[in-house]
Amino acid sequence: MKGENLADTIRVISNYADLIVLRHPLDGSVRMAAEFASVPVINGGDGSVHHPTQTFLDLYTIRRESHLEGLKIAMAGDLKYGRTVHSLCHALSLYGAEMTFVSPPELRMPPEIVRDLQKNKIGIKETDSLEEIIGDVEVLYMTRVQRERFPDPEEYEKVKNRLRVTGDLLRTADPDLKILHPLPRVNEISPEVDSTPHACYFEQAFYGVPIRMALLALALGVIE
Repeated sequence: MKGENLADTIRVISNYADLIVLRHPLDGSVRMAAEFASVPVINGGDGSVHHPTQTFLDLYTIRRESHLEGLKIAMAGDLKYGRTVHSLCHALSLYGAEMTFVSPPELRMPPEIVRDLQKNKIGIKETDSLEEIIGDVEVLYMTRVQRERFPDPEEYEKVKNRLRVTGDLLRTADPDLKILHPLPRVNEISPEVDSTPHACYFEQAFYGVPIRMALLALALGVIE
């Protein structure tokens, strides 16, 4: 409100804290903050680019509820602005995952991320239909279409309800399918899904507690 720049804010807060967790709307802000901080900086969400702490808890959830090596996963929803899926697909590439990206054409995964995955020989499929892939994946990672990321409200209205998980959709799913979501959801997952064995998103949210405790402890040198 007073016009102070981020560099000065970080310099001051570094004198008050042992560690900084920064969530910021501008891309690249956390990297820049780390250059001016005299204490460790954890990325709590960097514009529309990355969200690495969410990725740690996502990996932990997938490991507990399904498996990591050779996973068949679909990421659906806002793949253009969704920083959670940007970080997650890079992480899963280390485990040889097969990835399907499900989104309206306007919200496809950024081409530079797709190219990076292809360079690493990751199998990728792109579609705009959940019905087409629901029987072929072991994990479905849903994301909300983020109203706040759209410069034009009319564009948001066009795509906000394109993809939705319902009980009817799950009739053709793998019996062991697990559904994840970084939350909050809007209407992309019907409430009727919550009581099915496929729903893992509330457990996923809980796993953020021990995972972030561990990250804090690591950054502070409490554990190695």
